[in-house]
Amino acid sequence: MKVYLIAGELSGDKLGGALMAGLKELAPDVEFKGVGGPRMAAEGLESLFSMDELSVMGLAEVLPRLRHLFRRRDQVVADVLEWQPDVMVTIDSPDFCLRVAKKVKPVSGIRTVHYVAPSVWAWRAGRAAKMARHIDQVLALLPFEPPYMQAAGMECDFVGHPVVSEPVASEAEATAFRDAHGIDGEMLLILPGSRRGEVSRLAGRFGQTLEKVVAARPGLRAVIPAAPPVAAMLQDILAEWPGNPVLLDPRGQDEAGFADVKRAAFRAADTALAASGTVSLELAAAGTPMVIGYDMGWLSRQIIPRMLKVDTVTLVSLVSETRLVPEFIGKACQPAPMAEALLKVLDAPEAQREALELTMERLGRGSEPPGLRAARAVLGGLS
Repeated sequence: MKVYLIAGELSGDKLGGALMAGLKELAPDVEFKGVGGPRMAAEGLESLFSMDELSVMGLAEVLPRLRHLFRRRDQVVADVLEWQPDVMVTIDSPDFCLRVAKKVKPVSGIRTVHYVAPSVWAWRAGRAAKMARHIDQVLALLPFEPPYMQAAGMECDFVGHPVVSEPVASEAEATAFRDAHGIDGEMLLILPGSRRGEVSRLAGRFGQTLEKVVAARPGLRAVIPAAPPVAAMLQDILAEWPGNPVLLDPRGQDEAGFADVKRAAFRAADTALAASGTVSLELAAAGTPMVIGYDMGWLSRQIIPRMLKVDTVTLVSLVSETRLVPEFIGKACQPAPMAEALLKVLDAPEAQREALELTMERLGRGSEPPGLRAARAVLGGLS
């Protein structure tokens, strides 16, 4: 059996590597070609070109490279059509991946699978109908997504979220983290995002929020795990923050070792103030109650709220079908109410515990690993 895979981001490479491992377990004669990163290479993929060439975001980055990206798209399409795989699996990165599928599907009988459903439940519902013209099957990370894809005419399987396969730090590792950083009181994790734009918008307000919380809880320490692109930026910002905050800096560190430290911090924290995104699921996995704060640029703030179809953007709230995680989005992202919410969570953390457990259960914790479930779904679609 021949499987062509395309991933354009590190998160997609991770999903692709787990899928490949699952396919090898269920179909030992499988062959792979495509585009991917180190995780997929470790499972036997020789990438057509470096996946990094596709890892561009934002209009300012994409426009100067548009011609090159179109050339890469056409190169991938030609490679797929020449090899004639049994199935082509495109993984997230819809701007590139779905353009490849759009070229491949009309001129071949190749089955097309897209891994990671677009968030049509939140906004831009028309994307599903457009996908259905050239995608046969979708592999969904969230349990409520299949009906949206199926209504547009595609097969869709919920295969579980990769967060359930990630290790979680032990209580002993959490205690060791606290000891290593001299934290013997309450600990607040602050996660202002992984992109410079997010950090520039949120860090000031998160710092002011911390100031109010520390005023009410003088012994509290803040810990800020930094993503590599914003580590230097956060180092400068934290110099102005109160309470002797701890920066977890990934620069110059082994990736796996830093991941262990970050997991220990997540487990050790009493609560967290986090930007909106999948980080809420990482916190849920660690059992850490949270408050979500997020803001966007002026134009996005005018447009996106009018397009949203849901009353929350917090994944824990959506998956658990609760509204127990305080959320402050757009103009509501202000220090005073966020600080008040954090103090309430510190006083009564158990209020969120059941929602966090339910979230992880619904995402697939305790079931087959998502990569194996995804592999089973791909093979099932071919049978």
